[in-house]
Amino acid sequence: MKHVLVVIDMQKDFVDGSLGTKEARQIVPSVVKAINDPKYDTVIATLDTHDENYLHSQEGKYLPVAHCIKETDGWQLVKEVKEALDKRHAKVIEKPTFGSLTLMELLSKEQPEDVTLCGLCTDICVLSNAMLIKTALYQKEVYVLVDATAGVTPEKKRSALDAMASCQIQMINEGEEK
Repeated sequence: MKHVLVVIDMQKDFVDGSLGTKEARQIVPSVVKAINDPKYDTVIATLDTHDENYLHSQEGKYLPVAHCIKETDGWQLVKEVKEALDKRHAKVIEKPTFGSLTLMELLSKEQPEDVTLCGLCTDICVLSNAMLIKTALYQKEVYVLVDATAGVTPEKKRSALDAMASCQIQMINEGEEK
């Protein structure tokens, strides 16, 4: 595991479901292209995963929109992304909150040379996982594929990218050299 791609929450509810946006739909081809890029030795995907009591949870109190309820259609990965992940034999990690401690444990154990993130939403789960990865692997390069992420709004995406850049997380576009 040298060069790792982490695909964050490319699930139906975030793309064209209860929390979907046109920007999320627009990044699907860029995410698929990144997954198919052979420069990544390992591909890992996360799934935002909630239960039927989501609206009574801490997160549900502040984001009262049921989404990514386990085993529902909205919890599933977008078809094109799932197909690409399956071809790469990607590891899929379920996570009940914004950042994944399971992902951090895996990356801390494997000590890759670098980690690149893409997916949804830039200002919530991409930001949370990028910061956790930078904390766990503070001597490693962490990248975000700007053209393969979308935020809740374009303004929130820009703010999140600025915050990550302030913490020495590198912003690149698909196809750019690291």
